[in-house]
Amino acid sequence: MATTPAPPQAPPKPTWDPRRPVQPFPWLRPTIRIRLTLLYGGMFLIAGILLLSIIYLLAASALNVGSDLPFKILSGQVSSKTCNLGPSPLPADELNEALGACVNEQRQHALDTLLSRSLLALLGLAVIAFAFGYAMAGRVLSPLGRITRTARAVAGSDLSRRIELDGPDDELKELADTFDDMLERLQRAFTAQQRFVGNASHELRTPLAINRTLLEVHLSDPGAPVELQQLGKTLLATNERSEQLVEGLLLLARSDNQIVERKPVDLAEVASQAIDQVRAEAEAKGVEIRGERQPVVVQGNGVLLERIALNLVQNAVRYNVPEDGWVEVTTEAQHGRAVLVVSNTGPVVPAYEVDNLFEPFRRLRTERTGSDKGVGLGLSIVRSVARAHGGHIYAQPREGGGLVMRVTLPI
Repeated sequence: MATTPAPPQAPPKPTWDPRRPVQPFPWLRPTIRIRLTLLYGGMFLIAGILLLSIIYLLAASALNVGSDLPFKILSGQVSSKTCNLGPSPLPADELNEALGACVNEQRQHALDTLLSRSLLALLGLAVIAFAFGYAMAGRVLSPLGRITRTARAVAGSDLSRRIELDGPDDELKELADTFDDMLERLQRAFTAQQRFVGNASHELRTPLAINRTLLEVHLSDPGAPVELQQLGKTLLATNERSEQLVEGLLLLARSDNQIVERKPVDLAEVASQAIDQVRAEAEAKGVEIRGERQPVVVQGNGVLLERIALNLVQNAVRYNVPEDGWVEVTTEAQHGRAVLVVSNTGPVVPAYEVDNLFEPFRRLRTERTGSDKGVGLGLSIVRSVARAHGGHIYAQPREGGGLVMRVTLPI
């Protein structure tokens, strides 16, 4: 008896976490301003320490010159308030030795006082130097801050913003002028793209709508031959597929840009609406849809966000196992971001083919246009819409087959 080969094992789960780590202290980020401040202050501090050491050595050398007493006591009595000369009168030799020790002690005390006061002065100057360096770095880098703010505004699809930096003709002004020229070209390119999308939307939809109407009129004729009706149904299905392809391409072109008008959207409600639209197809295929969806509100376009959930749920239902399949849809908030997770049973997906699923017209081990499950733009549209909302999508193979699609969006 021939043995049935065992199904291929699913690849191991990746050990890395796709979420970007959150820095515990963002104000400690090593910015250019902080680095310039540390560089300027550190150089001043090193120079001050070297200068203090040189002054200390020169002072010690000057005090050591002629350290011997310039006189010698032969007899007499000497008193001192700072030195302990012992009982008086003393022999001449002992008195001279005591006076030398007293002078050495006074010299060391003067050096210690010079060192401590110099260190305090150096500390105060170092604080002033760091503050002055921080202020000067901020003034020097202020054009970069202006460039950064303009770039952020441009990232929000406001291509009309310009830096228009004034000041001397230095490297920063050259950088700002180059950035303005690039923005000018980008604005022209995006304007031409939007005009093309609008024209293509009209030029492509109109003939397809006319074809659909003519086919539906001919199919509604009860006296039409059976062969003609069958041909009409085939042409109508082909026309419908072309309409889906055109709508997908136009949506993909529009969703590549950032969303300018944003409104509060409950991701759980969006996912529930997508499930309601796919429930009939899931029941026909025997696929169970489950999962807990917690309310989480994001800022974005409700129609496009619903397209994300609809495409993911449709793919999870269509690319499933023939029997006892399931699709799990969950929404929740994690680490300050809204998370939509769609996981399903299905065929084993090699880890090296996961990235290819997000490319247009690419499917897992199928032809580009030979499938009745879609036009091959679903995951491409999902990725484009997620990026337009400032989010990301990650795909991970499941053990035993299927995929886990994780979409993260900023709250």
